[in-house]
Amino acid sequence: MLGLAPVTAAYVAVALTFSSTIIIVKLLSDKGEVDELHGRIAIGFLIVQDIAVVVAMIALTAIDTATGTPPIQQVLEVLLRGAVLLGGLGAVMRWVLPRVVHRMARQSELLVLFAIAWAVGLASVTVWLGFSEEVGAFLAGVALASTSYREAIGGRLVPLRDFLLLFFFLDLGSTLELGLAGEQILAATVLSVFVLVGNPLIVMAIMGTMGYRKRVSFLAGLTVAQISEFSLILAALGRDLGYIDPGTVGLITTVGIITITASTYLITYSHQIYARLEPLLDVFERRQPSPEPRAATAASPQVIVVGLGRFGREIVDELLPLGLDILVVDFDPLRIRAWQEQLQVEMMYGDAEDPELPAALPLHHVSWVISAVRTVDANVAVVKHLRSCGFAGSIAVVAHTDAEATELQEAGADLAVNLFRTSAQPIIARVAGATRRA
Repeated sequence: MLGLAPVTAAYVAVALTFSSTIIIVKLLSDKGEVDELHGRIAIGFLIVQDIAVVVAMIALTAIDTATGTPPIQQVLEVLLRGAVLLGGLGAVMRWVLPRVVHRMARQSELLVLFAIAWAVGLASVTVWLGFSEEVGAFLAGVALASTSYREAIGGRLVPLRDFLLLFFFLDLGSTLELGLAGEQILAATVLSVFVLVGNPLIVMAIMGTMGYRKRVSFLAGLTVAQISEFSLILAALGRDLGYIDPGTVGLITTVGIITITASTYLITYSHQIYARLEPLLDVFERRQPSPEPRAATAASPQVIVVGLGRFGREIVDELLPLGLDILVVDFDPLRIRAWQEQLQVEMMYGDAEDPELPAALPLHHVSWVISAVRTVDANVAVVKHLRSCGFAGSIAVVAHTDAEATELQEAGADLAVNLFRTSAQPIIARVAGATRRA
């Protein structure tokens, strides 16, 4: 519809399909939401996208019509080289890499240097085999992720990742030809709006159909509101192979600059945006949104713990020896299933920010509700919803700063604990003292 040739239109469509894993992981890490349900879902489908674009790049690099070699022969050669690459990499991952990484881990500097050298070396091997260096770097990361030191390697590479991210944007700006971009500003604007609005709507519709809450669907959907660095690599590859012209590369680059810039603010202020749009998002949620709803079976729990993350698990472990009847509420069905048998407590599925959650809780004999959710907005919602439904018991919440603790107490919380200053002991002591008096 924008007047592009069929091959060019298909290339642009494929390039705009992928979203930037590195930018999204950086933003989610800064917000502390990598381990949240929407963060894990987003990273999951972003990795699948990266695998798909690597396969597409391998196919494009392999099939070169200028060589005169029949396409079938080229495909067979690519499959053979790919089998050799993956077979050799699998053998190294199985018998060599774990031992080498274990030795390198004795000194953190050597571990970082080895990770970089491993990525560069494997990228060189893939270029020698006729693939792109991006394929080798991606496979190098997959191989390192298979070791028991993946968290240590990932943590030490964060400063380098953030530093090199600057050069990614520098390269992005340097490839933009303002003259070509000005000629295609209409097409770039239309495609940018589709990426910024259409991609999140597609993700929300799919996740809503799968049974996720509208909040999780919305937050995960916002993460795909930009195109990927792989999109620009794919465009440059298409230009080098003669499939698209420099003007099309400029179009994709312009869309990348617009969407990456805009989506950064969308993800940064995602919770505030959701608060404003929440009434309009009911269409993306099923009547029974929980993938695995679990009703509470405890007739009269004394304590309800909302959120079963690290801090919530610590609270439950400390309360169990007191002989209290505990009900745990979490919005991650996988986490509920994982801890259902180990904790030996009643569990139910529930979203802390759902206004209807208090009505589903057996609050008649509950003396304490403890919210161990990590975000201040969710904790404020828990407090306000409980107070609005007439809950007269005590409410304890967690905070990350003194300002958040003050905000939560003003909202109606009886106890707000700063996670960075103390442990769960103040909450345990208050709950234990109250139950003994009762």
